[in-house]
Amino acid sequence: MLKFVAPLAAALVLAAPAQAQDAAAGKRAFLKCVACHSIAKGAPNKIGPNLFGVVGRKAGTAPGFRYSAAMKAKGAAIVWNPATLDKWLARPSAVIPGTSMAFGGVPNAAERAAIIAYLKKPMP
Repeated sequence: MLKFVAPLAAALVLAAPAQAQDAAAGKRAFLKCVACHSIAKGAPNKIGPNLFGVVGRKAGTAPGFRYSAAMKAKGAAIVWNPATLDKWLARPSAVIPGTSMAFGGVPNAAERAAIIAYLKKPMP
């Protein structure tokens, strides 16, 4: 049993710095999002909704944001998790046709993963 636990513990310890690096890269990549989205707790919505706590939240539920009819119709079936966020970030209009989000997407998978790591990170 111990011969399985030790490598697993080592992998978890080594993964933590990589996750922190991903979140740091995600913070830099998120700079292209800040024109439309805030991410601080209690910050107002902008052109897009505040993304504080988005991971684990149902789509289209940021308080006080006026969502498109398409998001209202289809968003209730979506919970933002790493997989759904990856699809959304790759091409929002493919996930919810008719979305009001004009952003075309992030074609680079590593950049999307970094943004998701940043969104998952606890914010002040």
